[in-house]
Amino acid sequence: MDLLTALDDDQRQVATHLEGPLCVLAGAGTGKTRAITYRIAHGVRSNVFVPNEVLAVTFTSRAAGEMRSRLRDLGVDGVQARTFHAAALRQLSYFWPHAIGGNLPRLQESKIPLVAQAAGQLGMRPDRLAVRDLASEIEWAKVSMVTADDYQRRAIAAGRESPGGLDLPDVSAVIRAYESVKTEQGVIDFEDVLLLMVGLLSERDDIAATVRRQYRHFVVDEYQDVNALQQRLLDLWVGNRDSVCVVGDVSQTIYSFTGATPRYLTSFTERYPAAPVVRLVRDYRSTPQVVSLANRVLTTRSGKMARGAVELVAQRPSSVPVRFQTCDDDVAEAEHVAARIRELNTQGVPLSEIAILYRTNSQSEVLEDVLSRNEIGYQVRGGERYFSRPEVKAAIVAIRTEAKADVDNVMPDRVRRAVRTVGWETEPPSGRGAVRDRWESLNTLVNLADDLHARRGASIQDLIVELADRMDAQNVPVHDGVTLASIHAAKGLEWDAVFLVGASDGLLPISMATEPEQIAEERRLLYVGITRAREHLHISFARARTVGGRANRGHSRFLTGIWPVEDLPTSAKKRTKLTAKDELDPSDAELFEVLREWRSERAKEASKPAYTVLPDTTLVAIATAKPSTERELIMLRGIGATKLEAYGSQILELVAGYISRDK
Repeated sequence: MDLLTALDDDQRQVATHLEGPLCVLAGAGTGKTRAITYRIAHGVRSNVFVPNEVLAVTFTSRAAGEMRSRLRDLGVDGVQARTFHAAALRQLSYFWPHAIGGNLPRLQESKIPLVAQAAGQLGMRPDRLAVRDLASEIEWAKVSMVTADDYQRRAIAAGRESPGGLDLPDVSAVIRAYESVKTEQGVIDFEDVLLLMVGLLSERDDIAATVRRQYRHFVVDEYQDVNALQQRLLDLWVGNRDSVCVVGDVSQTIYSFTGATPRYLTSFTERYPAAPVVRLVRDYRSTPQVVSLANRVLTTRSGKMARGAVELVAQRPSSVPVRFQTCDDDVAEAEHVAARIRELNTQGVPLSEIAILYRTNSQSEVLEDVLSRNEIGYQVRGGERYFSRPEVKAAIVAIRTEAKADVDNVMPDRVRRAVRTVGWETEPPSGRGAVRDRWESLNTLVNLADDLHARRGASIQDLIVELADRMDAQNVPVHDGVTLASIHAAKGLEWDAVFLVGASDGLLPISMATEPEQIAEERRLLYVGITRAREHLHISFARARTVGGRANRGHSRFLTGIWPVEDLPTSAKKRTKLTAKDELDPSDAELFEVLREWRSERAKEASKPAYTVLPDTTLVAIATAKPSTERELIMLRGIGATKLEAYGSQILELVAGYISRDK
């Protein structure tokens, strides 16, 4: 079989360039893995490459396994396809007994216990999540080749947020103490594997020569995510040779906060002037509608793409347009997504081929709740389900304790008092990381309390019942379900249908992104989210957080000029009415109007806004479900014990009368 006939022209250029350096700029969905595996296979078949002299470096074990599998399918065995850490660990384990003596120190799987011990020795008592943030900062320092002595200067220069609420000098002290604790316990961490191998290759010419005799050809995938330490190791592997092929996409650089940088990709031809640059632009994954949007998102106000960015060219047939949806609040957005998922599933799209992507993990709670109530199975990728998170469990215990107190405060105030005991504060912590994630999770409970109180006049006991119901619904085993994931966790994956939620300023870009480089990374994050979709792409945001809340959100600035022209500004209530009525069947819409008239009368009697009686989303649910019993009615969103007692009999009478008249 002629391997090259299976490739397009651009991929063929990659596969046939077997001598010297090569830089491949590969856009999303352009078949980069295919191109580089066929390049290796073609090199072996042409007797230019010897399989065991090729080292292909990937960034995940999954990607390495996929590459080995594809090579085996092409009849090529013996190529080493590994992550940087796996390749370095194998070499270090081999050379350590001869170069240092004895066995290689034990590899410490998690830094967290050692970081906690180091901080404790310094008289610090950071909590669990602050320790996690400190561990992440230590990782950044080590992959950036920053020592404890140089940390403060380098952290300021890099614009790093001080982790765990500590001052930068304290972080330096923790880094130094962590290294001492590690030495005392005779262990090494994952970054040490690379650092030690760099040290051996730098100081022992004989070891460097042995490695270079073994590996003569190098391929590096996802090169835009290389950090300084990995680049240093790669340079030492390659030596003064130039048989190195790098593949990457600057538009998918979304891990800068970990130390990754695209500068090695964009400057590759400066280090290797003889290297040709091949652009893979043909997108075989997504429809022209999705590809067009992806290209437009990458184009800045100046009308240009970033240096090294690839403008994609769709290869699939034209299909359905990208859908944009402006919703009134977060719950309405989640319900709209659930309804659309039902529609797609009815049309034959498996739930396993549908994903809901978001910017932060705290956004998952309302989605999990609505999916559960709609009996749509789901799984959370790259994170815990909301009610499984330790901080949420602790907060619920605190709320239950608060409920036992004999006080008359309104429910939201009592909830705030309870969650403060587990670390919540009114203002969010600066920066990002585990501490910020914890605050977001706890703040979701506060927001839920506010929402339930505003919509139902709920008590703290009502909140506890609501939380129990949500926990029960979310603990149902899932066999075939929708994927919920942050955009970061979705990188490298794809689905037939993707829902991008929360596409508003403040979420995408996140409010913490203030510097130009951070804003640019948020733009790339949106691009990554868009390019996960093969055919169906649905992008949405909510004007307000809660039902009847202040509608102060707008669509993401990255979608300016793309988002469909909206009506002139109007109240959230009016927008809800129009959206709700438009989505109902004619017969249901008529009942909706009957319910709305009834609500207006009740509101006038009570001298309060209509939405405080029942919001439009609840009227829609009633008009659609047409409940005939109190049990059926209380199952609908927006109907709690208080609302049922106040309006239940009237609503059931209205619905029964409408059904009887309709017959």
